[in-house]
Amino acid sequence: MTGDDFGQLAYLVLLGVAVGGWFMAESRHRLGPTLRMALVWGFIFLGAIAGYGLWSDISDDLVPQQAVFGDDARIEIPRSFDGHYYLQADVNGTPITFVVDTGATQVVLTQDDAERIGLSPDTLVYSGSASTANGTVRTAPVRLEDIAIGPIVDANVPAVVNGGEMDGSLLGMSYLQRFERIEITDGQLILTR
Repeated sequence: MTGDDFGQLAYLVLLGVAVGGWFMAESRHRLGPTLRMALVWGFIFLGAIAGYGLWSDISDDLVPQQAVFGDDARIEIPRSFDGHYYLQADVNGTPITFVVDTGATQVVLTQDDAERIGLSPDTLVYSGSASTANGTVRTAPVRLEDIAIGPIVDANVPAVVNGGEMDGSLLGMSYLQRFERIEITDGQLILTR
């Protein structure tokens, strides 16, 4: 604990004693209910402090982060709380979050993500189609300049832009097959080149 931390703690304790003392003096005739209320507020205050102090640990559990190991050309993606594997990649220099989907044939971009990387969904030619759980959708074939995940960079990657509504972009088998090994172990998806 540094001197600043100690000073802040001393200030908070002194403030708490002053407020608590005033509160007790004002309600000295009904001390029992006052003490109960003070305990309740004390626990709420302690809970808020604990939540604030532990937020980084809690958020890491709720939104786990991928790890890229350049020496091994290996990517470890923890399973998210919803059961999916989300991979963050830079597409044409723009960060895009993909759902890793072994059931998808291609790399599929939402219209919003396509626009973020510099494509204009309104001017694309939707000449293809894809069968999805929601029916058949029109797709526009595109070429991505590059997909970069840490030091792993692939250039001239074929993809499609979905003409329908999607919750997120998909990283399908046309990209995943570039890896020598795909495995799921201990709640992690591991991609190895």
